[in-house]
Amino acid sequence: MKLPRPFGGRTHLDGRPRELAAFIALGAALSAAAVVGVSWAAGFGAVADRLRHVDARWLPLAVAAEVLAYVGYVLAYREVARVEDGPSLPHSRALALVATGFGVFIARGGFSVDLHAFRQEFVDDREARVRVLGLGALEYALLAPATCIVAILLLLDHVHQPGTGLTMPWAIAVPTGGVLALSALRLRDRLRGRHGWRDHLAQWLDSIHVIRQLFFKLEHAAGPIGTGIYWFGDIACLALCLRAFEGHFPSVAPLLIGYATGYALTRRTLPLAGAGAVEALLPFALLWTGTPLAAAVTAVLAYRIVNFWLPIVPAAFGLRSLRAAKPG
Repeated sequence: MKLPRPFGGRTHLDGRPRELAAFIALGAALSAAAVVGVSWAAGFGAVADRLRHVDARWLPLAVAAEVLAYVGYVLAYREVARVEDGPSLPHSRALALVATGFGVFIARGGFSVDLHAFRQEFVDDREARVRVLGLGALEYALLAPATCIVAILLLLDHVHQPGTGLTMPWAIAVPTGGVLALSALRLRDRLRGRHGWRDHLAQWLDSIHVIRQLFFKLEHAAGPIGTGIYWFGDIACLALCLRAFEGHFPSVAPLLIGYATGYALTRRTLPLAGAGAVEALLPFALLWTGTPLAAAVTAVLAYRIVNFWLPIVPAAFGLRSLRAAKPG
């Protein structure tokens, strides 16, 4: 029988409406500042022209693609919790956790929501941290290799845009990091139970082991499949926004390089769901892959409305659901 675990300090469940509103206002200010700054670099006239000539028919499809992304993330989330004899989360609770974690009002980032949730589900506090690390690792376990393969193909084809400054790091760093991580797995038993950096490294290696189980055990196939659906939906959302403002779909390979580069850290990892950071970095990443900056900034603005601001509504309902289910 699993007993509720105490969680010291105030959490996202204890935030007052005024505090949540302040975080939303801060996120809006950061996003607006980034959009204005990038628009200045692109030229306000060019940005205004893109806004006037938007083909808005594609934007509802972008919303549908983002809904698909959420479905995929819920599938992956449940498998990360369930693998290695973990709990089977109800779909409703997993949806509430996923939606809340993507909310702008979570100041410390969505993984703080996940850590709190897993601390309630697992008797062992360390295991909860391993699951959260595993959830983050699972996000990159598909995106990084896919981007690496695309980067290598672009390098072999001697493509000049995106340049080697973008493609070479993906082509070299991902396989190198993968080999080092898999080679280090044999050290996890030796490091477990130690103190300081050794235990932190052991937790990270244990999270890699958890991810391996998701990929090698058929009963957990929903984890990698769900992650693939999540990335497909979110990238499709961005592609549809680019179609609305640029007049044609971007090529898949440069889009993937630009997207992955602009999301060096995922929005669930970043504080305030990446408010300001994504709006500032992603347009330039798309510019470096061949998209005009005016089209990139307007497309990213629409993309962030769809995957950042509209989800505030389900995030608020998710937070309410989690508060209602809070023990005690």
